[in-house]
Amino acid sequence: MSSNTRMIALGLLVGLPLAGFGAVPAVAADASPREAVISVAGEGRATTTPDMAVLGLSVVKQAKTAREALDENNKAMGDVLAALKKAGIAERDLQTSGFSVQPQFNYPQGTDGQPKPPELIGYQVSNSLSVRVRDLSKLGAVIDEAVTLGVNQGGDIQFTNDKPEAAMEEARKNAVADAVKKAKTLAEAAGVKVGRVIEINESSPRPQPVPVYRAAMMKEGADSSVPIQGGETSYNISVNVTFAIAQ
Repeated sequence: MSSNTRMIALGLLVGLPLAGFGAVPAVAADASPREAVISVAGEGRATTTPDMAVLGLSVVKQAKTAREALDENNKAMGDVLAALKKAGIAERDLQTSGFSVQPQFNYPQGTDGQPKPPELIGYQVSNSLSVRVRDLSKLGAVIDEAVTLGVNQGGDIQFTNDKPEAAMEEARKNAVADAVKKAKTLAEAAGVKVGRVIEINESSPRPQPVPVYRAAMMKEGADSSVPIQGGETSYNISVNVTFAIAQ
């Protein structure tokens, strides 16, 4: 092939479109622009009077042997359970939450200031109980009786609601309303308008007791030796909402 012939052939090849690449500019030109949106987080809160309390009670006994400590603990916890059932606490509201047997040691110091080997001095048995009290007017009396019969550790109280759906529904509505309000504020500042909802997501509700106490929770003259205040239970819900910007 002569040099002139090769130059003509090369010119023809350069002028042809490369396979697989000719459609790229057309696709890029046809791509639709991304929709303008506003994304905000809304917070909603609702409070309600608790109608149930969850108690954490423990019986802890120590003795020379594990058997003796266990027997003493069993006796005390048996008395506590019997009293709770007599007070109207149902079986379903009584649940063992922990049990342990632990050796107890003494760590003496030698006359030369150096520590001696630990000495086994006994055993400790702990039995923990979770109690749901559905009649809050009996809560103080339940605690008092339990301590009298052997409970000597614990006492944690969590006020909650057996059916919190109504409060959660109110918190959910408040969260969405808060998101709408924030979106409108942002849109107004940007000189645009809020359009339709594109996406909405809810986080898990968080029950949070707040320190707002109500004396009405424990009526005057109630049969209780331990003063208890129920306060309020707060349910907080968060939502993430994405709005379109109206054209």
